[in-house]
Amino acid sequence: MTAKTETTAAAPARKRSNAVLWIAGPALVLAIAGYFYFTGGRYVDTDNAYVQADQITIAPQIAGRVVDVRVRENQAVKAGDLLFRIDEEPLKIAVQRLEAQAESVRSMLDGARNGYRGAEADLRSAEADLQHAQQQYERVKDLRARGLVAQQALDDAANTVASSRGKRDANSAAVARAQNLLGGLPSASNDSLPGYKLAVAQLAQAQLDLSHAEVRAPVDGVIGKTDLQVGEFLAVGQPAMPLVATQTLWVQANFKETDLTNVEIGQEAKIAIDTYPGKHWNARVASISPASGAEFAVLPAQNATGNWVKIVQRIPVRLALDPAPGLPTLRAGMSAEVEIDTGRERARYSQWFGAHSAEQPIASR
Repeated sequence: MTAKTETTAAAPARKRSNAVLWIAGPALVLAIAGYFYFTGGRYVDTDNAYVQADQITIAPQIAGRVVDVRVRENQAVKAGDLLFRIDEEPLKIAVQRLEAQAESVRSMLDGARNGYRGAEADLRSAEADLQHAQQQYERVKDLRARGLVAQQALDDAANTVASSRGKRDANSAAVARAQNLLGGLPSASNDSLPGYKLAVAQLAQAQLDLSHAEVRAPVDGVIGKTDLQVGEFLAVGQPAMPLVATQTLWVQANFKETDLTNVEIGQEAKIAIDTYPGKHWNARVASISPASGAEFAVLPAQNATGNWVKIVQRIPVRLALDPAPGLPTLRAGMSAEVEIDTGRERARYSQWFGAHSAEQPIASR
């Protein structure tokens, strides 16, 4: 009798418990579904994202044999640190040769300037002699007409005029030659003359080449894979080693085109790196690619065929990382997960609470 009474008393309790479950269960499901519905349009995320960095190929600006290598693979360097050195001896010889050449040109120009002055003086003297000879010829010619002198005297006077004229022409040519050596500007300084400027430019180029014998890091970074050895000969522009910059890291996220409806430059984002679980970085949308990744491929897709199948395209989005002191070091190529806060809500939710309305689907426009 007692057991039957207890069973009868427990039945209503089970019914009440079942009723609560039947009511609370769907309500909980609806609440969770409502949460994801209302917030699902605000955040867009992707795991197709990777840490990126500027990668610089270090190459010499002059050709030569490597005589010293100061860095090794995976070594951190600062901007201005010496990476390797090329043999300087041929470059020093070239500098000395061009210094001597510049000095020789300077001396030649100084000599040409002095020669120009001397040629001018000789020309003035020759012109005076010619003028005197012509006057003497006219006097002798007059005397010969009156029969006071012999024909020989007139011939000698004519010969003197011709000789003076030839001397005058020779001195005039000497002046022109000296003037040409001075670039047509006999009163100009050496620094303004083309010949000397060429010699100085060649010397400056040789000195610049000598300074390029020491190859230094252009930015802070880490040396990548390299096997450069002392004794190797490098040509101009030949890759010697890669340098991965550490001050300009960013994340490139490849979002589906359908996820970019409300994404704009400047929006905030959260980034998680697979290497560091539980760590998060703050970032902002820095730029959005003007074309899909397929458009920049070596062989772009050709969709003008009868077998075309529509595929959702990926649009690269660049995210600038905010300064994060105390967080682990990031390296180029690390996989990441990105979530962008667009600040937009679902259309129904916005009608109730005044948020931004979402764009209507194409079918309902």
